[in-house]
Amino acid sequence: MVTLASPRAGLSTNAAALVLPAAATLLALMNYSALLAVLTDTLAGLHAGASAQIWVMGSISLGLAAALLAAGSLADDHGRRRLFVIGAALLALSSAACAAAPNAGVFIAGRVVQGAASAALLTTGLGIIGHSFPTGHERARATGLWGAMLGLGIALGPIIAAGLGELGGWRLWYWATLAASALLAVAGAAWLEESRADRRRGLDLAGLVTMTAGVAALLSAITLGRTGWTRPAVVVLFAVSALLLAAFVLAQARGREPMLDLALFRRPLFLLSAVGALVTGLAVIGIMSYLATVMDLALGLTPLTASLVLGIWSGTSFVAALRAHRLPARFSSRHLLATGLLLSALGDLAMLGLSPDAHWWRLVPGLFVAGVGSGLANAMLARLAVESVPADRASMGSGAGSTARYIGASFGVAIVVTIATSGVHAHTADTARALTHGTNLALLVSAALALAGAALAAVIREREVRPALR
Repeated sequence: MVTLASPRAGLSTNAAALVLPAAATLLALMNYSALLAVLTDTLAGLHAGASAQIWVMGSISLGLAAALLAAGSLADDHGRRRLFVIGAALLALSSAACAAAPNAGVFIAGRVVQGAASAALLTTGLGIIGHSFPTGHERARATGLWGAMLGLGIALGPIIAAGLGELGGWRLWYWATLAASALLAVAGAAWLEESRADRRRGLDLAGLVTMTAGVAALLSAITLGRTGWTRPAVVVLFAVSALLLAAFVLAQARGREPMLDLALFRRPLFLLSAVGALVTGLAVIGIMSYLATVMDLALGLTPLTASLVLGIWSGTSFVAALRAHRLPARFSSRHLLATGLLLSALGDLAMLGLSPDAHWWRLVPGLFVAGVGSGLANAMLARLAVESVPADRASMGSGAGSTARYIGASFGVAIVVTIATSGVHAHTADTARALTHGTNLALLVSAALALAGAALAAVIREREVRPALR
């Protein structure tokens, strides 16, 4: 059950509930990936040292993953429109901080807050869609559009950021993000209906603190681990994250009104949603996040050209997710997710053989196949996120799946970078060849992870177990 505020004038209710969450997701993913195209200029402009460079790259993932589950739970209990508007306003403020940042410290703080703001937009957006399109073909179409925005955002972010960078410098992207997110905040306040759970739960402070701090410690350990996995600070952060996340599980098991009901994991579709999102982050986002850098450093492409080539993958992903709802109903979400992960693996394998002498056309077949797989997986994961939880917990379901996705992505990027650069030594003439050799190994590992995820999705049964949800 949900409660609604009075209808808003202007844009129709269903149109607003589809267009605004889709636009917010598009903006969040564009902002997430935009830095890839202007990283060199950004680091130079901020005079970032070696340690700061790692945090510049990983800061938005930290804020995003740490806030997703909390944002989803708060939205269900205190109003999805309210948190959507707060998230958009916070994205505008943090974008201003990034645009005007005088040094790396301010920029990193701004990107962390951008991540938390993006978490609010992503979880509330899918929650609004889940509430507004309760069942059937319309829900499949709506969640497919939301999933399509993930691929389109990753495609457009680097391209537009690179173009703006050539026009007015890397800071121009953040001024543009400020304007777009401010417009979203105004539109959300004007046209979205309020929706929330019929029974508002109390704030699970113990769960909120342990989950947020635990994920933040985990992501910090992964980020620092790129400079050495056995460093004392990295080991301590991993230990702290393990303790905090164990405390979170304990708090959820014993709490009267937990932020995440652990009984949901007895539902096969919820388990599939979480595991599928984790594998997507590990096996898909990880390798694709680094591929543009490889094309720049090893193949000699400009950042803009590398972004356009990668756009073959993300653009195909957008189209595939957008059309996924037209597939016959006899194909279940479980089987389509398995197919998407299988195609992602085949795409990775098709890109093997990368070398400094190779033309970028060598990557096109693999990028196309992987794009179809990624789009299909994104559409199914969006559908599962709202179908696998009670109707009034749609934002929490979105938050749980997205948390798994971006924790997986952080691990995936760390794994890919470690493997791809393992044979690269500074000031050597054969750096490009060593980098492409390492990237081929990373493609193999990513393909193996995607195949494992596809096998798991294929064997998880969809038998519905109905626990007594609190």
